[in-house]
Amino acid sequence: QVQLVESGGGSVQAGGSLRLSCAASGNTYSTYSMAWFRQAPGKEREGVASIRDGGRTRYADFAKDRFTISQDRAKVTLYLQMNSLKPEDTGMYYCASSTSSSLLVTANYNSWGQGTQVTVSS
Repeated sequence: QVQLVESGGGSVQAGGSLRLSCAASGNTYSTYSMAWFRQAPGKEREGVASIRDGGRTRYADFAKDRFTISQDRAKVTLYLQMNSLKPEDTGMYYCASSTSSSLLVTANYNSWGQGTQVTVSS
């Protein structure tokens, strides 16, 4: 089991930036990919971006050109740099890890953090 703890959320105005972090611990040796998901009130959880072994990344269309996913060299900290934030980016952001896939599908991910809130005001 992998334990994940997110941080870095907060409240910003539209056009601002935030950098989310996710600290991983436990059985990280079996991790194939890590990802960020988000969930707005009343909506389903959706994938934002993932990064897999070798550094290949995937992004949801809304995240391309604005968000960047990365990891530290030890692969124990996951980041999400979010620029040009919009009010529709508001939601709870979750870090997740998978032992099998980097596709942005919630069912592919085995471990989840508790989430960090991002609020973007207009």
